[in-house]
Amino acid sequence: MHTKTIKELSTLLQSKAISATELATHFLDRIEASQLNAYLHVDRALTLAQAAAADARIAAGTATPLTGVPIAHKDIFVTRDWRSTAGSKMLADYVSPFNATVVEKFNAAGMVTLGKLNCDEFAMGSANENSAFGAVKNPWDTTAVPGGSSGGSAAAVAARLAPGATATDTGGSIRQPAAFCGVTGIKPTYGRVSRFGMIAFASSLDQGGPIAQTAEDCALLLTAMAGFDERDSTSLTPEQGGVDEDFTRELNAPLGGLRIGVPKEYFGAGLAADVEQAVRAALAEYVKLGATLVDISLPNTALSIPAYYMIAPAEASSNLSRFDGVRYGHRAAEYKDLQDMYKKTRAEGFGAEVKRRIMVGTYVLCHGYYDAYYLKAQKIRRLIAQDFEAVLNGPNAVCDVIMGPVAPTVAWDLGDKSDDPVAAYLADIFTLSTSLAGLPGMSIPCGFGQGEKNARRPVGLQIIGKHFGEARLLNVAHQFQLATDWHLRAPAGI
Repeated sequence: MHTKTIKELSTLLQSKAISATELATHFLDRIEASQLNAYLHVDRALTLAQAAAADARIAAGTATPLTGVPIAHKDIFVTRDWRSTAGSKMLADYVSPFNATVVEKFNAAGMVTLGKLNCDEFAMGSANENSAFGAVKNPWDTTAVPGGSSGGSAAAVAARLAPGATATDTGGSIRQPAAFCGVTGIKPTYGRVSRFGMIAFASSLDQGGPIAQTAEDCALLLTAMAGFDERDSTSLTPEQGGVDEDFTRELNAPLGGLRIGVPKEYFGAGLAADVEQAVRAALAEYVKLGATLVDISLPNTALSIPAYYMIAPAEASSNLSRFDGVRYGHRAAEYKDLQDMYKKTRAEGFGAEVKRRIMVGTYVLCHGYYDAYYLKAQKIRRLIAQDFEAVLNGPNAVCDVIMGPVAPTVAWDLGDKSDDPVAAYLADIFTLSTSLAGLPGMSIPCGFGQGEKNARRPVGLQIIGKHFGEARLLNVAHQFQLATDWHLRAPAGI
């Protein structure tokens, strides 16, 4: 059962060929036997209670297509009953009194929660090595990172420890781990998915989305999780385009006439030869499917790294000020006064990468530096958005979607970049600009690296679309997956 897609599991559940309880038990047994450290909290009793409720709903004829299908949640979404840690010692034992909107939507659809998934602390990282609860291992090669910050989500889906998972993307944290683990993930247009109950990192960038085996599965999950939420001030209203949609509606549309923009900046120095070869082969497959390749330029791509690493830490500095030991979370055991309690609590509760970003963010927001750094970064952000606008929507628009690599290399070895955070930041070069522009983007498997080690490490193809263009992206990805089998391949032993 674990090798089947969400679509296939839905069919089996609706036909009563398998029960939600049997399916949940099967996945729970697999999770218990796993050594990947993908899950942070599993509660068999809670999961089986949800499964029993799903079975009753199916029997009563009130089920949705997702009723009874298991799902796991990145531990950045708060959940009742299950712990919500954000991968941090600061929230090690925290249990939220309410569910995130995304979790609530899946509960309403009748999906069955398997547990909470490991992630980089407060979603800050590219390798899932910044978790206070240990690194996640890549199921394709357990000596490699799974990517981050949603490494637990991608690893769980790749290892078939869950048919689908929630994830978040601030600067690439859905697309990069999906690429490194050989699964499919989509970051929607900013504001499409509610941030209510999503523990904040950078409020103008954070966006939730799904990871699954296939584009079709992602379309089913995104249909359930997207939509306007009055509790989230950044949620797009219906007037702004934040309407409920069926993201499966265009899956079977042919690709004849599709114009694919290929940015020259995505294929320059720094891109590994094996990654480029896999991506070029995928582009050739699209040509066979009726698409046309168009050379384009996104001239401000290189500026996305300095801009992002000014804006995101600045917002993190503000958002994480709430973790002070007063209201909830970790509190230092010994302190002299309130100021001392603040200092010791935050020193003990936050990990090195989180402290680093808080310090950078506080610095760029300081009087005298705001204009020089933060304000300038916001101006660059506008230039980056204009680059995309010119080729996708302007009067001289030349393409319908943009394609290229997700990351410059395949997954690196665990520990390789632990002592060099800047090296990890540079690995985000192809994903950051999409997030800064608020555009939808996704990753689909398109091959593997080369050489004795890299041959078992997946390569992802990035597809970037227009604002509100998720249905088209999913169609483009689905048609590729109908013509190829990269998404069907699984790690050894699965």
